[in-house]
Amino acid sequence: MLLVLIGHAKGMLIVWTSPGIELFYHYLFGASGVDLFFAISGFVIARDLYPKLSACATRRSFLDISLAFWTRRIWRIFPTAWLWLAVILLAAAFFNKSGAFRSFDAAWSGTIAAVFQYYNYWFLKCFGHFDCGANFYYWTLSLEEQFYLLLPIAIFLSRRWFPYLLVCLILFQLFFPHRPPIMTVFRTDALLLGVLIALWSTRPSYRAFDARFLGKSALLRVLVIIGLLVAMATDERINAGRLGAFSFSVISLLCAALVLIGSYDKDYLFVPGPFKRFMMWMGSRSCSVYLLHIPAYYGTQEIWYRIVPSGTVYDSSYFIPFVLTGVALVFGMGELSYRFVESPSRRKGTEVSKRFLQRRMAQQQIDPRASASVL
Repeated sequence: MLLVLIGHAKGMLIVWTSPGIELFYHYLFGASGVDLFFAISGFVIARDLYPKLSACATRRSFLDISLAFWTRRIWRIFPTAWLWLAVILLAAAFFNKSGAFRSFDAAWSGTIAAVFQYYNYWFLKCFGHFDCGANFYYWTLSLEEQFYLLLPIAIFLSRRWFPYLLVCLILFQLFFPHRPPIMTVFRTDALLLGVLIALWSTRPSYRAFDARFLGKSALLRVLVIIGLLVAMATDERINAGRLGAFSFSVISLLCAALVLIGSYDKDYLFVPGPFKRFMMWMGSRSCSVYLLHIPAYYGTQEIWYRIVPSGTVYDSSYFIPFVLTGVALVFGMGELSYRFVESPSRRKGTEVSKRFLQRRMAQQQIDPRASASVL
């Protein structure tokens, strides 16, 4: 999330350029934070869902577990996502003297695409051709939702062949040079690598790769982790170098390495302390922060447009005011969104899915024939 915040700040929060800014972004762009998010999501979702689906003995139980999962995902994401879609839409209509929120028509088209979960296709269509609107970043959420929908179906159809299907899909993407635009907005290699790590974590061989050496040497841990993070954050340099044809593949593998190290849950990434507590706080609010950071950045532009005299040309002298305003909006609204929208809706989703499963189990006890269809 921090990488994404840094990456999107250029041009959206910091609307001017300077030699220092160009040098900074020459070495740290931050777009790879999205791929790291994908890898984490694939791991977390599959580690919880796959064992439950694998244990199902009937089609009905398989469907019940899938419906409960989809219910939790809907309550977990939709209320917060739709809230900030509405904020962008209202801002484009009523809080847009500077034009930072783009046109209302673009915001409306993007809202429709985001609500119906095809924004990655819409982004492919509009990018470089016409205004995608201020909700352009919702393409990643659409890809996530498509993954949530298709994962249980893929597990059901492939059964015991699911791990082999995963490997084939991953290898196809990893060894595909110069991915066309459609493969960038539908890229799933990082997601599926996360899923593969989750499946592998149940095997004895997984323990053999436990990075115990990172727990024995603080210096080695710092060098390895910083090395992986720096390599991942320099995605623009990878793209411009010899590995450019496989830049997405390299980033996906680096993200998978970080997820693998973190999956052992032994403080290899961050030792206990204030910094880790901050990162845990940031991680818990990352969904809300991601969904509101662009409105916060564009809102910063609009606020200062209304404060400074008309015709002001922004330059490096506005760096501190813009950054402080943007950070205050991102983390202030992020905390409010997390506490009053995201957390309550997540709890509600857990309750609804739990009641659903209890009802289905009660029905099976009353009518055992209802669960007689064996997979």
